Amino acid sequence: MKKRINYLILLLTTIFVVGCTSVEDASVTGKETDSQEVTTSETDSQEVTTNNTEKEQTTVSEKSDSEKTSTPSKDELFKGYKLIKVDGGNLSGHREPKVVVDIGYGNRKYWAFTNEYGQLIRVIADEVVLQNDRTEPVTSSGRYYSDEAKVPGVERADLDEGHIIADSLGGVSNAYNITPQDSTLNRHGNQAYMEDAIRKAGGATNFEAIITYPNTKTQIPSHYKYTYTLRGHEIVDEFDNGNPDKINKSLGLTESKSTSSNKSTSTNKSNSSNGTKDVSSVDTDGNGQVTIKEAKAAGFKMPITRDHWLYKYMDDRDNDGVVGE
Repeated sequence: MKKRINYLILLLTTIFVVGCTSVEDASVTGKETDSQEVTTSETDSQEVTTNNTEKEQTTVSEKSDSEKTSTPSKDELFKGYKLIKVDGGNLSGHREPKVVVDIGYGNRKYWAFTNEYGQLIRVIADEVVLQNDRTEPVTSSGRYYSDEAKVPGVERADLDEGHIIADSLGGVSNAYNITPQDSTLNRHGNQAYMEDAIRKAGGATNFEAIITYPNTKTQIPSHYKYTYTLRGHEIVDEFDNGNPDKINKSLGLTESKSTSSNKSTSTNKSNSSNGTKDVSSVDTDGNGQVTIKEAKAAGFKMPITRDHWLYKYMDDRDNDGVVGE
């Protein structure tokens, strides 16, 4: 009997020990599993944080690039100037100082700026849009208005009411688009050739005109500088406000045909000395275009490349930047 009791006690003790061991193992295993889950969760959280940070950095970078390429707002563009409205056909020659005026006909946006003396000093346009005589009210002479503003100086017989942006290019005729300009220059010289080149190209972009004066008292400019883009190529036209024929004569560019072979050297010299590039002596038929024959007759050697001032007046049919190759 005593032996049986001892056997039962030993059996119960064994069962108790085994049961405690199982519970401890289960507890340890659960803790390890929980620990692994926490570690995994923390890793996922770190990855999410890292990805979000990378996305935020990318967004900031893209925004920075966008800001770099953004165009100036009107507030930035017109800073220091008062924006006013003037009727496109206003014939008054008076200009307000330090103002900006839209001189584009219809929906065009051509901005003209004056200095503190009321002189027209700058005109800009993101895009020059040609006149459309089929959809716009245009006179029989091809103008929006029958007359131009009477800016002081235009009463002189040798000066025209010269548009900075011509009627044919969508410009109005008030004083903020008119300067007294030499008649020959306006009708047959660099001004006329520039306007013709833009018309033939179907318009222009990134247009800017800088107008300078000999003093602060006059409204008659002494010099013009035009920068614009035609078919992806930037063009710079710069010339004095004077009769190109007289300028050429003073520079020795009106010799007889027998000395035409020397014109190339003298012409290039004149271009570098005062910026005047008159093609009237090269364009013998006066059609606004210079042929290879006309260029050779004027003493220019072929080919004429894109960086040559005469290039824009010539026909580059294969658009390779070279004429007469």
